[in-house]
Amino acid sequence: MVRTSPFMSSLYCSWVHCYRLDWFTASAALPTAFREFTQRPSEPTNRATKAQGFDLGIWLLLSGISFDFTVMVFWEGYVSDEVMGTFAPIVVYWLYAGFFQLLPPLDNYRLHTRKEEDAKNSVPLSSVIKGVLLQQLVQALVAHLLFLVTSETDLVGTEIQPSIAVQIFQIVIAMLVMDTWQYFVHRYMHINKFLYRHIHSQHHKLVVPYAIGALYNHPLEGLLLDTVGGAISFLISGMTARTAVIFFCFAVVKTVDDHCGLWLPGNLFHIFFQNNTAYHDIHHQLHGLKYNFSQPFFPIWDMLLGTHMPYDLIKRPEGGFEARLSKD
Repeated sequence: MVRTSPFMSSLYCSWVHCYRLDWFTASAALPTAFREFTQRPSEPTNRATKAQGFDLGIWLLLSGISFDFTVMVFWEGYVSDEVMGTFAPIVVYWLYAGFFQLLPPLDNYRLHTRKEEDAKNSVPLSSVIKGVLLQQLVQALVAHLLFLVTSETDLVGTEIQPSIAVQIFQIVIAMLVMDTWQYFVHRYMHINKFLYRHIHSQHHKLVVPYAIGALYNHPLEGLLLDTVGGAISFLISGMTARTAVIFFCFAVVKTVDDHCGLWLPGNLFHIFFQNNTAYHDIHHQLHGLKYNFSQPFFPIWDMLLGTHMPYDLIKRPEGGFEARLSKD
């Protein structure tokens, strides 16, 4: 039989209490448990005391991770995780896309000239904004229903959160699931001429991508590709609504960045992700329509299934950059 030390039991109860009731009430119990541990009479070093010390270290590690995550959630006590999961990605989209829209021309960092953007894009900005808002309306409705069905709150109306290590694992799983879903649906919309002509071609009317147009899609594509893909990623990963806030906001920022049309120095997405602004720009060009389907995180499926198109980033004499197909 495995015995748990009294100290471990006391602290574990405090940890559970912290999640289920109140941070301040639980933290007040910690000094008492720690004092009981430190004021115990001296005992010879043996397996029991070593195990007790091991209990302390493990508990501090796990509870510390849990407590830190609870503190960092700034919306605690103001709005529910479900409300944040529904509306935060929409707000983040317009904040990040709006940031790019308000930047000066930055001709030295553009992947396409402004003249090229005006000549090749066949949709006015006002229509793009309306299309994005329509998709986000559908997205909010589906998210609300999803959280309503999957919410698992306890008797006091709170949902127990897993450790940060578990949440990171869930986010990675969700990224892989979303990539898989979007790759195959996206690729099929290019293969099927009817779907491309009547649905997916709307997104490709922006031959020169820009940030606000990241989610400019046909409503059916927005539902199937982005909204359903996000819901499946959420369900398979097993994440809570609180973790979903982080994941969906990150996915939105990544998607906007991939469409921003700028190759800015120090952009972390360009450093850590091979699937980035230039990679996706290749797909939006006529010669790249049948390549680089992967989005929004990793180019895994492109590489596995032969649709990966390498490119070279060339500096234009007049300023800016151009993503050109590699000659290899």
